[in-house]
Parts: sequence; structure tokens; C-alpha cells
Amino acid sequence: MGRAATGLAAVTVLSLTASGCVTVHGELEVVPAATKSEAAQALKDFTDAYNKADKAYDPALDAGRVTGALGAINQAGLKARSITTPGGNPEHRPLELTDATFHVPKKAGWPRWFVADTDSNRDVDGGAQDSRWLMVFVRNGNDQLWEAAYLAILTPDEVPAFRTDKDGWAEPVAPDSAGTAVAPRNLSEEYVSYLQNGKPDHWAAGVHTTGWREERKQNERRPGLSTQYVDQPLDTGDFAPLGLVTEDGGALVFFSMRYFDRQTAAAGYRPKVNPDVRALMTGEVKNTLTKEWVSSQAVKLAPGGASGPAVTVVGRLQGVTSAEGS
Repeated sequence: MGRAATGLAAVTVLSLTASGCVTVHGELEVVPAATKSEAAQALKDFTDAYNKADKAYDPALDAGRVTGALGAINQAGLKARSITTPGGNPEHRPLELTDATFHVPKKAGWPRWFVADTDSNRDVDGGAQDSRWLMVFVRNGNDQLWEAAYLAILTPDEVPAFRTDKDGWAEPVAPDSAGTAVAPRNLSEEYVSYLQNGKPDHWAAGVHTTGWREERKQNERRPGLSTQYVDQPLDTGDFAPLGLVTEDGGALVFFSMRYFDRQTAAAGYRPKVNPDVRALMTGEVKNTLTKEWVSSQAVKLAPGGASGPAVTVVGRLQGVTSAEGS
């Protein structure tokens, strides 16, 4: 499933309208989404809540600090572990997010959001597994908390340089941008189509594209077990795409999708169910197990008119959010 898919999702485990702007109470002035100190506080608040929730395996302890795709994955993972390990996490190791750089766009109205690029203590600095955690924080009003909606775990080389104005503020990419090879608002629907039939074919080859399609093909028919996949766009509310313009005129965009895998066993057999999935399951597995997943992707969009692949998936984080036996 890739490096990101075995990170936060395996352990515990934004809002953008079609027009790209929400006007609330006449707030039309283009301003930074947050001050750097506010962004730093949001990161600290998330980390504190995450550590409490992970230590206790209690989703309520960080429910107010996560949303969107990351929230769905995190909350389902914690719910499952609260059932399989009701005494809490015996292997808890506090998450530390340091060396943070905040990419804060200027925009009008709500929602407001920013990207935190951080180092974590989940790898060995300078080693082969060195990585950066890019987190998207969103807030939908002055009376709401900053919540983490997306997480991408990338190598330092995969983190692009972002375009900034003279004051250092980042530039958000519009959902219907004509300056990128693909409009961000189309990514979820396009990814679903690509996974189903390989079209459109402007997605760069890699573990999350050609590799995932091949993996699915191999899983479809195995001795005594068949697997079917159903993919759905997930691109509204706190699951909507968010992205920043990069120095080359392209963009780094975060987006979501939902999919189901349905395993059907031959007569006399049953699909295997691991404890975490069973904790989220309704019904009884007789010969069929259906799992619902939420998946978030980080992609690099090429500038409009550029040669080469239009979309490159650089990170994917996914987790089971529910299951049904029949």
C-alpha cells in the first residue's frame, strides 16, 4: 500500500467549494488564513490530542482535531483498537512533529487552511526512511478549532517548492484552475475512473496508479476467493481538494476518494477477517466480507501545456472505516 498507507493509518490510525471561496458575514478581504503563531499552535494542539488518543485508544480524545479523510481514517482506527485492546496502547510512543515550516495561503472568506511541513520521530533522520509529514489544517469559522484534514508522508525530495508573494504567503490553487494540467476539483472523479478502467491515462506510472491497478487485478481471482472493487469520488465538504501552487506553475494537491472491496469465498470457505476489521464489522461473515475504505492522495499537477504526465501521485494514506459480513 506504500509508505504512507502503513504509517498513521496502520498504527491507529477541506473544505473548499466549487467556486474556491466562501463568503461569510461579508468577509471579502483577501488575508492570510492564519498567522505563523496560530499555525504553530494548531500543530501543537493536534499533536497533543493525537498522543492522548493514541495512548488511550480513545477516538473522543482527538475527534475535535481531525476531519475529512484523515479524520475518517484516524477515528475508525482508534475505534477498532479501543475494542481489540480496551486497556489502551501498550506500545504507545509519543508522536513528535518538529522542524515545521508553515505554508499559509491568502484568501477571502471561509474556510481557511494551511499546510504544515514537518519532521517526525517516526523515521531515522538521514537514513533511507527519512520522511516529511505534510499536514493540511482547516477551519470553517472563527468559533471553530483548527482540524487536520489531510496527511501525506513524503521523502524530502518529494516536497516541492511553493510559490509565494513578496511577503512570503503561499498561493492557493483554484479548484477549477486552468493553469494546471488537471483542475483539482476533477481529481477524485478522474482517479476513480482511472482505477476502474485506466482512463484518463495521463496519470504517471507508479505504486499508487499502475501498481495499484495491477495489485487489484491479481487479487480479483485467487484460489477459493474472488475480490470486487467499487470506487467512488469523495470531494465535498471537508473531503474537498486543497492545494498550493508550486514554483514551476503546477500545484501540490490533496484529495480524497472512497472505495469498497468485496471478498467472496467459494463454497465451504470464509474470507479471513483480522481483529481490527472485525471490530468495525456489522453482520456475520458466511461467505462474503465487504470493507469500506477512505483514501487520501497527495499529487503533483503539471503546469498546463507541460510535456509528460499531468498527474503524479506522490503519497497515499488509507484505512478501513467500516465492514459488513454476509
